[in-house]
Amino acid sequence: MYRRIHEAVIQSPPIHDFDVFKESKDENFFESQESIDALCMYLQQLKPARNLGEDQLKDELFKLLQISLWGNKCDLSLSGGESSSQKSDVINSLEGLKPFILINDTESLWTLLSKYKKAAKPPVVRVDIVLDNSGFELITDLVLADFLLSSELATEIHFHGKTIPWFVSDVTVRDFNWIVEHVRSSNQKSMATCGADWESHVKMGRWIYHDHIFWTLPHPYCTMPQVAPDLYAELQKACLILFKGDLNYRKLMSDRKWEFTIPFHQALCGFHPAPLCSIRTLKCELQVGLQPGQAEQLMASDPHWLTTGKYGILQFDGPL
Repeated sequence: MYRRIHEAVIQSPPIHDFDVFKESKDENFFESQESIDALCMYLQQLKPARNLGEDQLKDELFKLLQISLWGNKCDLSLSGGESSSQKSDVINSLEGLKPFILINDTESLWTLLSKYKKAAKPPVVRVDIVLDNSGFELITDLVLADFLLSSELATEIHFHGKTIPWFVSDVTVRDFNWIVEHVRSSNQKSMATCGADWESHVKMGRWIYHDHIFWTLPHPYCTMPQVAPDLYAELQKACLILFKGDLNYRKLMSDRKWEFTIPFHQALCGFHPAPLCSIRTLKCELQVGLQPGQAEQLMASDPHWLTTGKYGILQFDGPL
């Protein structure tokens, strides 16, 4: 369906580069201003993050990973185009949301990243983020990416977006640049400071944006080495890949009806360009890596637990 919409638009010369979902995406950003400002202010207070003690660094990393997770609730394809902006203070909601994280492998992420940080000669530590939604969710991803650099847990961040408008709110290069520019030109001091930093990261090559047609093709990710060997080779350069959102999870799992208890590594069907972590709120009837009985317990207390975006996971598949 999304490809058909795109085909219709590109065959109409005056509007060949028109994004039919632009207005909804921009609205999500403007309606979330208060939450975005609070998040930017929070990030500024953590700087310079390299001076944080190890325990605080770990604690703040976990918080920003959870913020990025709950940012994934802001999905216009789930809300049918209705407002899906973030109006509540997500930072102060984190403690209350913890019981809704069904799998939380943040300790493994910390172990991996802190191991790189402690290496005597700091190597290039590249973290890739395969993006999902624009608007508030993209802000949470950029805040996390900024923190990874300022804490020296990473030295460069590579973002992967879509080549065409996709699933209503997915990030394209226009959205990425538009968000950075609008944060930079905000009249809120903390937002403007963040925006200026982000613009500098892009200019200095610390943040690199990629898009590839593979992300809007129907193939499961386990076929990437055959279908898009150039993209697979690019992802192999990462120390860690974060896959945001539900559609990425479905494609990581080849969209099969796995048993709930099948190990994540097994369901990836051999896809492992680098250590990877799925960060998603549940919006489709697919989940692996649960404890025996966990799914049944959830079904009994909340029959729609798989599809409402109320529950989340941070699910890691580590170095081979």
